[in-house]
Amino acid sequence: MRQETIVGNPVLIVVDIQKGSGPGDPPPIPHMCETGATIPNARKLIAAAREAHVPVIFIQEAHRSDLVDFGRELDGSETIHCLEGDPLTDISGEIGYRPDDYFVRKRRYSAFFGTDLAILLKGLNAETLILIGGLTDVCVHYTFVDAHQSDFYTRVVEDCVVGSSYEAHNASLAAMEYLQTGARRTTEEILATLEARAKSLKLAYAD
Repeated sequence: MRQETIVGNPVLIVVDIQKGSGPGDPPPIPHMCETGATIPNARKLIAAAREAHVPVIFIQEAHRSDLVDFGRELDGSETIHCLEGDPLTDISGEIGYRPDDYFVRKRRYSAFFGTDLAILLKGLNAETLILIGGLTDVCVHYTFVDAHQSDFYTRVVEDCVVGSSYEAHNASLAAMEYLQTGARRTTEEILATLEARAKSLKLAYAD
């Protein structure tokens, strides 16, 4: 059953929008060619969330330099990436990240796996999670599934995520929509919802 865009208290989760994945040509994590809209859309969504008093949580994938926490992650298409101490591992400086923002470091794909994200979301009384970032078919998808199985209403902003390939990107969006009808949303839709929320808050404060 299709739900409202936002149900209850929303949180914007920014998944792995980092300066890079590491040096190399080709890069250690494959990415589809995209329009270049991801960073501008992320910047708009983060700013709109702040204006609407919606918490923003930045997720960072990072691995120890001795590789001890990679596990099976290097058994597929990815090579060594996102090492601690590499400036490319830092959160992108183009999206409005602030040092006092909520921040969760993860070692594996899902932002829930082995982290304190669930505790943070409980403290924020979160009900709807809005996901942006990458990769659509890896960290975003795995985080979406764990959020879904934890009974969060979960949205993925389809023009603010990037996959390892077009095929994988589209397949993952379809799989997330299968789990929650209406999960797929656009930047325009989420911005309109956040702007309406900000407006209602301003009216409430004015009273």
